[in-house]
Amino acid sequence: MEIIGRGFIARHLGSMEHRHPHVVALASGVSQVDGVSADDYQREADLVYETIRRCQEKDQLLLYFSTASAGMYDATRGCRGREDDPVFPGNAHGRNKLLLETVIRASGVRHLVIRLSHAFGVHQSSHQLMPALLGAVSSRKVRIHRGSSRDIIHVSDAMTIVDRLLTAGVDGEVVNVASGVTVPPEAIIEHMSERLQLPILEKQVVEGDASVCLVSLDKLRRLVPEIDELGFGDTYYKRAIDRYVAEVEALGAAEGTTAEAAGGSSSAAQERPSGGTGATGRHHVS
Repeated sequence: MEIIGRGFIARHLGSMEHRHPHVVALASGVSQVDGVSADDYQREADLVYETIRRCQEKDQLLLYFSTASAGMYDATRGCRGREDDPVFPGNAHGRNKLLLETVIRASGVRHLVIRLSHAFGVHQSSHQLMPALLGAVSSRKVRIHRGSSRDIIHVSDAMTIVDRLLTAGVDGEVVNVASGVTVPPEAIIEHMSERLQLPILEKQVVEGDASVCLVSLDKLRRLVPEIDELGFGDTYYKRAIDRYVAEVEALGAAEGTTAEAAGGSSSAAQERPSGGTGATGRHHVS
């Protein structure tokens, strides 16, 4: 597998480094909602165009990471979170990802587009959802948009699903990779607080501008029925958070830092960042 990118998702794709030699994984591009310039989006588009051409020349499959965040699937806009339904992206990040998906499909290149929800784990950028919430809980000061909810999935489970899709030979499809359960940020914060034994001292609730991320797993279950082994359901988020916090604590102990620092988080947090892929770069994995 050739991996384009050097960010969070690209790093975890390394677990498949000895498999799928016909695949070029594009895990690079804009990963945040705010403060993104037109030049940033253009660079991402140019990288997609270049990768399409290379894959066509070598008859390789382009594995592209799009988003299943609320920027793509917002139930308040009537979205059911299905890959074959019309979607109405609510921000520039979602619109950009949908546009690039369209370019990939129209090009005729062999492809598998992954609409990834909020994947999380250690070594993630601080602006992403879970490191931001971990930082907020660590500071004991949180800000919540009332009525919002998000679909979260541990990155290891996400990579397991991607691996199984590739092993099954799925080609020419757009597939959601998510837990299939939407979770309010209050529930995430409450469980993190209990797990870290850090009571929240200050909570700010923001009214309005709420979005609800709803992601269907119907298609994924048809393609890879064994995903049910991962235990997705109403309590999955608690187990995934427990795993994440344990990993962050272990990393912090190894590096001699706090859990907040090891998680890559900052104390100014809210639940609105997008589920992106990470920094731009390239390395080759045989």
